[in-house]
Amino acid sequence: MAEQSAKPYLVRALFEWCNDCGYTPYVTVGVREGVQVPLEYVKDGEIVLNVSPLATNRLMIGNEVLEFQARFGGVARDVRVPMEAIRAIYARETGQGMAFEEAAFVPGGGLPAAGPVALPSAQAAPASLPGPTLAATPLRVLPTPKSTAESDDPSTDPGTGPGTPGERPRLTRVK
Repeated sequence: MAEQSAKPYLVRALFEWCNDCGYTPYVTVGVREGVQVPLEYVKDGEIVLNVSPLATNRLMIGNEVLEFQARFGGVARDVRVPMEAIRAIYARETGQGMAFEEAAFVPGGGLPAAGPVALPSAQAAPASLPGPTLAATPLRVLPTPKSTAESDDPSTDPGTGPGTPGERPRLTRVK
């Protein structure tokens, strides 16, 4: 019997942790074949999705796929993301979360057989663990700008992220 990936369990655990703490869970998704997202919101081959219960309808985080319905620009859209395409899950407010090593993608052929992943020395897995290892890296997200009510500039869009208006939030790996 093939060993199941730990990734869906980690995604569900961090999703629950975000909700229990009152944080907004976001996932970063690498857009490729098999990913169903609104393509007009994809930038540089990825999309960041708010997966909080308030932002989604019929959310299901399974072992193979993350699925939900959400409104994009006021229009309800179905979203379907294979677990392999999830690059990170984190709390928007604190940036705490986890990034995942991305497996090589073979167009039309899915993913190649997984092999062991080398972990940084501080996170080295014990040699007694058999099978593939999932490497995850904690994340720190740069702070989002103040809301319009707090901002001195009323033209600033509060949901666009750090930097200039319209710029997306950036993830920074912390080791």
